[in-house]
Amino acid sequence: MIGYFYIVKHKKHSPMIKISLFSQIIKLIPRSIFFDIIKEHESDKYSKGIDSWTHLISMLFCHLGHANSVRDISNGLRSITGNINHLGCKKAPSKSSVSYVNEHRDYKIFQQLYYTLAEYLKMQAKFTRQGLAHIQRKIYLLDASVISLSLSLYDWAQFRTRKGAVKLHLLLDYDGCLPAFADLTDGKTHEITVARQMQLPSNSILVFDMGYYDFSWWYNLDSNNIWFVTRAKDNLDYEIIEDFDVTSEKDENVLQDSNIRLKGTVSQKQYPKMLRFVRYWDEINQNELVFLTNNRSWTATTVARIYKERWNIESFFKMIKQNLKIKSFVGTSENAVQIQIWTALIAILLLTFLKTKAKYQWHMSNLITFIRLNLFVKIDLWLWLDKPFIEKQKLPENQLFLFSG
Repeated sequence: MIGYFYIVKHKKHSPMIKISLFSQIIKLIPRSIFFDIIKEHESDKYSKGIDSWTHLISMLFCHLGHANSVRDISNGLRSITGNINHLGCKKAPSKSSVSYVNEHRDYKIFQQLYYTLAEYLKMQAKFTRQGLAHIQRKIYLLDASVISLSLSLYDWAQFRTRKGAVKLHLLLDYDGCLPAFADLTDGKTHEITVARQMQLPSNSILVFDMGYYDFSWWYNLDSNNIWFVTRAKDNLDYEIIEDFDVTSEKDENVLQDSNIRLKGTVSQKQYPKMLRFVRYWDEINQNELVFLTNNRSWTATTVARIYKERWNIESFFKMIKQNLKIKSFVGTSENAVQIQIWTALIAILLLTFLKTKAKYQWHMSNLITFIRLNLFVKIDLWLWLDKPFIEKQKLPENQLFLFSG
């Protein structure tokens, strides 16, 4: 209905669009980039069923069209009949073809596509940050989230005795809040195990919660010129080296600002340097927060504000779980789950690019919903993004009202 209103209003002012919104979104992906990846991995050389491009389109349709099964994917793409060639596909896939390639085609081609496409789109649009504009360094937000699975269907993902799960580890770039790193592990893998494998750029800032409590890893970050901000545990064993006067702070919520050193032989060996200890009163939740950082030049308020931005990664997990297909899967193999996760990240990358370029101030959940409702409507993508709603038109003063009293 939204698409219909748009066509009525603009049909005299814009050229007739012959391809759907979905086709126009797909065109954001340079096919040369994807085909180079296919060639590198030889994913189409001995493939059976659908080719890699049709596979990609099928999985993006799964997310954007909110398909619940391979049957939904197949029927949805078959229903557009002759328009399938606008998506660059020779034919719509059968449900058995989608199932087969999800199990057998290496998920790493979609993983590589995400990272390559992210670099390409960053050159086409400026992904900005919501706050902390005065900080010039790159800021990254680190967290992980468990995705529950049925152990009877996903026996490879045993988490507990009667429960299956995988864990999605994400490192979000605060500029645009898009994953700079992602990894999918079994549910038992601890967050710090994956964090140790990450290669973070020097001179950056990393924000993480208490799930990453590892003093030796913190010291490694510090040694690589990476500033970090995290929460302190209640049982932290430390001694105060220097207390700073907080009475002169403009922010009355700053309760304490100190330089500390860890106590205990093992802790001191793992992190031999001083840490910054900041106590802060959270007015919204009416509780006290204690932050740790290796930066001793920021104000205490800045430390608190940096950690506050960590909510962006929690919001990201919530958003993709609610709006894309990553809580239920159309395949049961580990490779199929990996493919669905990576194509979900490709979908959110494309949507974030559209949101960034649009003049209208979209909320991401609304954008996803509206695109799903108009996925195969033939309207101009960019005009629709800028002005998605029909405007009330002022009637001429001499307009006759037939039923006026």
